[in-house]
Amino acid sequence: MLVLSYIFQNPNPVFVVVYLAVMIGFAVHRVLSGNPGLNRRFQAIIAASIALSGVFVLAYFVCAVVGENIFNPQYTIPLAGMLIGNTMTGISLGIKTFRESLQGQKARVEALLCFGASPRAILQPLAKQALETALLPTLNSMVGMGIVSLPGMMTGQILSGTMPTTAILYQIAVMIAICTVVTAASFGSLFLGMHTLYDPKTKYCDGFIQLVKKPGRFQTVQAFCCVSNYSTQMLPEISVAPSFTSCRST
Repeated sequence: MLVLSYIFQNPNPVFVVVYLAVMIGFAVHRVLSGNPGLNRRFQAIIAASIALSGVFVLAYFVCAVVGENIFNPQYTIPLAGMLIGNTMTGISLGIKTFRESLQGQKARVEALLCFGASPRAILQPLAKQALETALLPTLNSMVGMGIVSLPGMMTGQILSGTMPTTAILYQIAVMIAICTVVTAASFGSLFLGMHTLYDPKTKYCDGFIQLVKKPGRFQTVQAFCCVSNYSTQMLPEISVAPSFTSCRST
């Protein structure tokens, strides 16, 4: 509270940039700490998605919609808090859903890989489902805005004496900005991050078929999966020849 009061009383671009960096860093930390086990490239994509989408949408909203300087703390910091806070929640839900779906369908994924299905075709439906989960809280807030609940920004403006019409217009603009940044960040994190889970050369998913990198080549540590048990139960749409019982890659 004292820090914000000091920044508002002494507006300085350096203070605004540092405060935004702290907000983004904390949001990235919360998302990654709640989803352990992600590889470094996946983590970097998540961090870049949060930072880039948040900064671009914030800059456009403050400069084009509000018509103020991006370094004006009175507008930039509160709006950044709403945008990055909702982005953090959305990505956390999306990544968690994606990870749980992969863990729950591990056997199915391994069987599909043995049948020759591409990792992208396997992971893309899971990423779409996770994206829907990430957007669900934001969409529910937009649907119920003004009917079920009054958002905090609109309530604060009304209590301060602003006309309800003006408060509603501001709140609609803010909700559109929130939906945009959550969608962009979640899409980037999931659909770009999923490509880090498999190697384009070997076509095996990291985490299910573990790869150990050796000088000059990749060696598969676990690339054996029996598919005879999956032919009638988990993959009824794929017919398996009676003699085809396993697959191995080295």
